[in-house]
Amino acid sequence: MKFIVSNNKFILIAFLCILGIGIQHTEAQSKKKKLKKGTSEQVDTGKKEKNEKTIKELTKKSEKIEGLFTMYRDTIDGTTKMLIHKDQIGKEFIYFSQITDGVADAGAFRGAYLDSKIFKIEKHFDKIEFIQKNVSFYFDENNALSKSSGANVSDGILASLTIEAQDDKKENYLITSDALFIKETFNQIKRPAVPGASPFSFKLGNLSEEKTKIKKIQNYPENLNIQSHYVYSKSSILNKGSNAVVDGRNITIKVAHSLIAMPENDYQPRFDDPRVGYFTTQVTDMTSKKVAPYRDLIHRWNLVKKDPTAKISEPVQPIVWWIENSTPLEFRASIKQGVLEWNKAFEKAGFKNAIVVKTQPDDATWDAGDIRYNVLRWTSSPAPRFGGYGPSFVNPRTGEILGADIMLEYVHHTNRVRIDKIFNLNETNTEYTPINNTHAYCSFGEMTHENTLFGQTALKAFGSSIEEIEGMKKEAMINLIMHEVGHTLGLNHNMKSSQLFSPAQLYDPAFIKGKSLTGSVMDYEAINVTIDKANQGHFYSEVLGPYDDWAIQFGYSQIQSPDELDLILAKSIQPELSFGNDADDMRSPGKGIDPRVMTGDLSNDQITYSIDRIKLVTDILKDLKSQFNQPGETYQELLQAFFILKSQYGRAGDVISRFIGGVYVDRSTIGQNEAMQPFTPVSYSDQKRAMQALSDYIFAPNAFDTPAELYNYLAAQRRGFNFFSNPEDPRIHKMVLGYQKRVLDHILHPNTLQRITDSELYGNTYALSEFMTDLNSSIFKADVAGSINTFRQNLQLEYVKKLIKILFDTVPKSDSKRKQPPYTYAAKSMALYNLKSIKSMVSNNTGNILSKAHKDHLKTLINNSIDAIK
Repeated sequence: MKFIVSNNKFILIAFLCILGIGIQHTEAQSKKKKLKKGTSEQVDTGKKEKNEKTIKELTKKSEKIEGLFTMYRDTIDGTTKMLIHKDQIGKEFIYFSQITDGVADAGAFRGAYLDSKIFKIEKHFDKIEFIQKNVSFYFDENNALSKSSGANVSDGILASLTIEAQDDKKENYLITSDALFIKETFNQIKRPAVPGASPFSFKLGNLSEEKTKIKKIQNYPENLNIQSHYVYSKSSILNKGSNAVVDGRNITIKVAHSLIAMPENDYQPRFDDPRVGYFTTQVTDMTSKKVAPYRDLIHRWNLVKKDPTAKISEPVQPIVWWIENSTPLEFRASIKQGVLEWNKAFEKAGFKNAIVVKTQPDDATWDAGDIRYNVLRWTSSPAPRFGGYGPSFVNPRTGEILGADIMLEYVHHTNRVRIDKIFNLNETNTEYTPINNTHAYCSFGEMTHENTLFGQTALKAFGSSIEEIEGMKKEAMINLIMHEVGHTLGLNHNMKSSQLFSPAQLYDPAFIKGKSLTGSVMDYEAINVTIDKANQGHFYSEVLGPYDDWAIQFGYSQIQSPDELDLILAKSIQPELSFGNDADDMRSPGKGIDPRVMTGDLSNDQITYSIDRIKLVTDILKDLKSQFNQPGETYQELLQAFFILKSQYGRAGDVISRFIGGVYVDRSTIGQNEAMQPFTPVSYSDQKRAMQALSDYIFAPNAFDTPAELYNYLAAQRRGFNFFSNPEDPRIHKMVLGYQKRVLDHILHPNTLQRITDSELYGNTYALSEFMTDLNSSIFKADVAGSINTFRQNLQLEYVKKLIKILFDTVPKSDSKRKQPPYTYAAKSMALYNLKSIKSMVSNNTGNILSKAHKDHLKTLINNSIDAIK
């Protein structure tokens, strides 16, 4: 053997020698031997042993559950496997989920619908992928552009799961499916953290793999339902949550997942029109040349006539509603009446008995959460998020409604309110919060509850009988059911429909009998309580309005050509068919522009009706104490009645304030009515009338006046340590200022002030300068020469601070941190002008000591502001 001098070469040759020996040894060891029958002798086969297991072997300890997707559940550890057939690969399915139980603290409550989406199953080598499809765009297949329909559009790979076994003969693939249902694979359950949120706010922990589980599997030919219990855990917490939470460290959110076969029917999509209000799936036509290339799909049920030739026919498949067996017996007749009222609208659209109502038997084997049933459900939650909630879920490809529920909260049909809100009824909670693109959280039931409590207080003050009060509550129940059923038929809110009748007509019981008080039951109108009990008619609508009939005709009439729809839509210019939804409404300061699209209003003269409501409240307060004096009871009911009355007073102020800088909106199409224009500013006379009403009833020295002897009795009932966090006195000044601030927040909002100036270009004659001068006089002129009461002092300081804020308003470097647009230069100029005017008015040094101190306070604030400008 020749030795190589180079160290590297020597190492390489030595390594090759050793490797050769190793290879020979391995080959010798790898020759396996089979055992001869009856002996221990091994026979060399030269073949590799196969370790792959079959589907049968992997599922031998599992329960087999046949259905849309065959499921296997291990009988020992509960893990699941899913069988995917070759025919299901490349197909689209629908996914839908809902909360079957949760806690309001976490924003997850029973009956909340989460999402519906399209997903496709694909095979990629040894993986099965679940891919969410983007359904937001449409491409005409006859257009060459359709060949690039997927360009720059992202689908979402929800899961990519390894194929564990396959049956080539039956063309089946087996995957472990736990990851689909015990992780947030299809939907995000835990709400994302809000930047800047308090560290003391209630928060869920991390999803626990150990505690989260699949609780129930229900499999049917057309859908697979999986109920999962998501457990969010953390070792320590700052906020333990409400009494509904037994252990804030471990929160269970129960979610029902549904995988649904894509419907194969003759459903014909119908496209949205801005003149009528349906929930929609928004779709953009990418092959259209139109300025507004929208193909938004309205949400509606697949109603088809049994007899297509008949003017009115029963449907092939009606919409069946089940009254849950948990429903209080005394409500069932009213609920059925409210549901079936919609059949009158469907008859005008060509359907007889379109809706059927049944009652769930007490021994029913199906659960109310089963998506195959549309159920009117009941809960009595510790802290309800809604009074009524009517969501539906749809096929995102077509807009076809596939199922719906209505959730009703018992507390909103009782005489009680949440104890933590008793001092805060002046803070409205009527927001309409989108949950996703297909449905929203509706607070109509909560508003109905407040209205009904007001009606009950007023009737009790009038000396009405128990029967009259119960009759009013029955009307409220029917009205609520009609409203929520309307949502499940696809209709969204119509906050403009309260304009149907004049105050005089609403106060005429003979005229209003049997009629709807509004154009639509989809409004958030005020309860119709008249000043004179002798003229009391309906409190709530018990029948559908003309808009409801018309909207159902648009959505459900069986049409042969687009011209038939055009004939229906051409009627939109009729006043009783006016439409304006939450996107337009003005319940929040600075939001919306049309004062007719508002909550808590009624009549086509909202200013007069609101003033009447204020006068009614003021009159009832005079004898309130004598009406709520049941011996042996606490003053809780008196306190609640007081705040309910004041809440109605404050809401009336909100309604009036929206006329300042308001602009009426009309959405008719070009040529439909030449007399109509899209934007028409509120008339000078109505804006001045609104300003005078605010001056008289919201800003005046005696605004929100209350009999002095009543204050001593506004005492909440003690319960344990419920006064530990806050004092138990009713804080009257805070309440009144809260209502006044709500009005100021709107009329001094940058959107409102800019609109006043902008609308001067197209018809507004109530100029910014005149409005701001009127406002100054309203808040200061009446008492500036003498003593100023403490309510007015609060108002004046709040107002001056708002003017200073306008004056020094600047745009931050990061616009993302700004919650509202900047004030205009015109608004800043008028703010400075008003501040100087106020300084002049309060420089007289008159009044009592507190008034003098108050005036000095104002002068100091104003002087500092003016000096800062210099």
